Amino acid sequence: MYGTAAVVVLVIGLLADWETIGRNFLNTEVMVEMFPEVITIAARNTIVYTALSFALGLVLALGLALMRMSTIVPFRAFAIGYIELFRGLPALITLIFVGFGLPIAFRWSIPGGTLGAGSVGLAIVAGAYMAETIRAGVEAVPRGQTEAARSIGMSKSRTMFTIILPQAFRIIIPPLTNELVLLIKDTSLFFVLGSTPGTKELTKFARDFMTGTRNATPLTVAAIVYLIITLPLTFLVRRLERSAAKAR
Repeated sequence: MYGTAAVVVLVIGLLADWETIGRNFLNTEVMVEMFPEVITIAARNTIVYTALSFALGLVLALGLALMRMSTIVPFRAFAIGYIELFRGLPALITLIFVGFGLPIAFRWSIPGGTLGAGSVGLAIVAGAYMAETIRAGVEAVPRGQTEAARSIGMSKSRTMFTIILPQAFRIIIPPLTNELVLLIKDTSLFFVLGSTPGTKELTKFARDFMTGTRNATPLTVAAIVYLIITLPLTFLVRRLERSAAKAR
């Protein structure tokens, strides 16, 4: 397999028109024109959008996970319905509903413009996925932990928040980090909500720059910046997974 892959790469390298590739995808003059805005505006906005979406989604996911495990049927039914609905809908459709559907239906929009509507839209979707991750983490904690806490008189809620959830979150840190990486890339969907020069994320910034220069180099720069942001996170996930495996 490695030999075949090496041969394929070699053939592609020999057949490629590197002069055309360099002119259209690696134009240094276009790259220089993109700085510093690609970092100070586009990358910064991408990180801010991701952080806010993740924080809101995590809070929502915790509530949904607890409702999903509740013995109260209406709570459990609502959580199941929510999770299945928003895991089944594309994130783009959810963003459109939040950004345009709410103002039309209720004459009220989420404060914060693109930041507010986009972050809430992504949080709604991310919360559905992370809720199942949290539930799996809680169920992975040995039942003896709950029984021991209850035997010394701790209430169900105290047992959950002081004994079970701290252990569960140590288990689910790797999948939650994966969700964070996915959210970084999903911020590229914010373009559907509209943007101003100061609210563009990486993909929108690169697309507009590409239109102005009629050159694909901005996409290459955006891809490199995305990798600079995501590769340390994916490396962290691998380290955490290895540490968890050793702990077991």
